[in-house]
Amino acid sequence: MAGFIFKRLLQAIFVVLAVTLIVSFAIRLSGDPAVMMVGAGSVTEQDLQNIRQALGLERPFFVQYFSFLQGILTGDFGRSFMGGTPVSMLIARALPATLLLAFASLITSILLSVPLGIYAAVHRGRWQDQMIRILSLVGLSFPNFWLAIMLVLLFSIVLGILPPSGMEGPESFVMPALTMAVILTATNVRLVRTSMLETLSQQYIMVARSKGLRDRVVLYKHALRNSAIPLVTYIGLQFGGLIGGIVIVERVFNWPGMGTLAFDAISNRDYPVLQGTITVLALFIILINLLIDIAYGLIDPRIRTE
Repeated sequence: MAGFIFKRLLQAIFVVLAVTLIVSFAIRLSGDPAVMMVGAGSVTEQDLQNIRQALGLERPFFVQYFSFLQGILTGDFGRSFMGGTPVSMLIARALPATLLLAFASLITSILLSVPLGIYAAVHRGRWQDQMIRILSLVGLSFPNFWLAIMLVLLFSIVLGILPPSGMEGPESFVMPALTMAVILTATNVRLVRTSMLETLSQQYIMVARSKGLRDRVVLYKHALRNSAIPLVTYIGLQFGGLIGGIVIVERVFNWPGMGTLAFDAISNRDYPVLQGTITVLALFIILINLLIDIAYGLIDPRIRTE
């Protein structure tokens, strides 16, 4: 088991190095931060060179990159080009908002998908099952940014019952969480339905029904407990993807999270903030996948040999 964990750790380290290297190189293709900082005013090349030197941009790329890697080990991502605020402080403010929204979206998806999936499995082949499957397909077809805009138009502009943006109270979670939950629910409903259909065909379910147990007890106490195993596994993988995919929704709702921080950094050519934001998001996704891999190895010894 120790060798299996060590191999997965090496793979995770390699992914971190690859992600940070690609990000560090790509963001430098977006433009010169020195020009962005001085604006359209008349400045000399010497003025721009002085700004680059003050920001440390005159050094070779790999010198800057290895300096960034050293900072990761100590939690020091440098300082923002715009204002000089430590990047770690900006991330510490934004990360909780992103995690709260991700958890709210995931919980909302579970509360919607589990009952709908069970209901579809129980009514297999009937119009109720067909309707739920059609709705899940429609949910998968919605781009999350389009759905977010439609929710703002309905609940904020037409009905005026929810705040259109910001994070000011529990009601501000409704539209962002629902936007992400619709996409997740569309997938989870199909997974719950398939897993429940397989479980309901097992012999122990037939025995439970032959004993006269009520359908509710059979479904929720016996069938759901066993069919939840693949769902729990998939939710772990889903959460990692959710952290990375939530940035667009944050921008639409002006949510003070990592997505908004990253978009502002892109607009300002703020290399340290963008590097730090993407690196932290990538580390979360890699960590979640690593924990799932280790859990698989503990549950199924055959995976350790792969």
